[in-house]
Amino acid sequence: MIPEIIAIRHDDGSGFRAEWIDHESNFLHVHPEYEIVLNISGNGTRVAGDSVEIFDHYDLVFYGPDLRHFWNFYNNGGDEREKHAIMCHFRRESLGEALLSQFEMADLRRLLDESARGISFTAETGRAAEEPMRRLLSETGMRKMVSLFRLFEILSSAEKYKFLAGDAAAGTRDMNDSRLTAVCAFVRDNFFRQIPVREVAAIAKMSPHSFSRFFSRSTGSGFVDYVNQVRTNKACYLLRETDHQINEIVFECGFATVSNFNKQFRKHAGMSARDYRAQYRS
Repeated sequence: MIPEIIAIRHDDGSGFRAEWIDHESNFLHVHPEYEIVLNISGNGTRVAGDSVEIFDHYDLVFYGPDLRHFWNFYNNGGDEREKHAIMCHFRRESLGEALLSQFEMADLRRLLDESARGISFTAETGRAAEEPMRRLLSETGMRKMVSLFRLFEILSSAEKYKFLAGDAAAGTRDMNDSRLTAVCAFVRDNFFRQIPVREVAAIAKMSPHSFSRFFSRSTGSGFVDYVNQVRTNKACYLLRETDHQINEIVFECGFATVSNFNKQFRKHAGMSARDYRAQYRS
């Protein structure tokens, strides 16, 4: 199976477009345009090449052309049509090689080249990018171009960022992406209960042993560890956004015991749940 190839419509004749997106953008796809996505309010799981990660507020990513990707927003009890993130597409030819070849564009050329593997920026950079990305939704003409280049400036000057996909994932790779997509979607919808490996292996139409190898090879993470990441991410949301007791959150998120929750939360969040909540209550 291969990712779905989609066409990005530029109805107004412009070389780039920006729009709000929601939880429905959850199928694996590729396209020849560059893509910048700033997640503002939602959280969930995103895939880029062979990378599978949890994302949260102000997650900012930059995908190069033809890099397989998709995202799933978790349903946190609100309106499923809620607009969570801003997405911008543009074509390299719209910028023009004559412009990109200029000395002043060196950092932008580097950014475009590195996006072939997908780039993830810090939440600090995400917050800085919010204003120009919001402007892209409403501005026209030269003002729209100014906002785009302001966004490029923020991204190309970021001191901290990381690559998402391995070198091999930037090109073609022999793995059944539709199975990975189905498994990630299943975990998103069922993380609150125990998920035996044999159950997800059946979804992927594999034996449990073959599935475990496939998932680890495709994502760089063991399946159990991935599920614990998803549960921890949901716990982070509940700690920030609700007044639920920590003992209640443990079981809402699918952890079997409080001790296991504490261990996994420290592993994936880097601190205790109590300290995490305190950050948002001061």
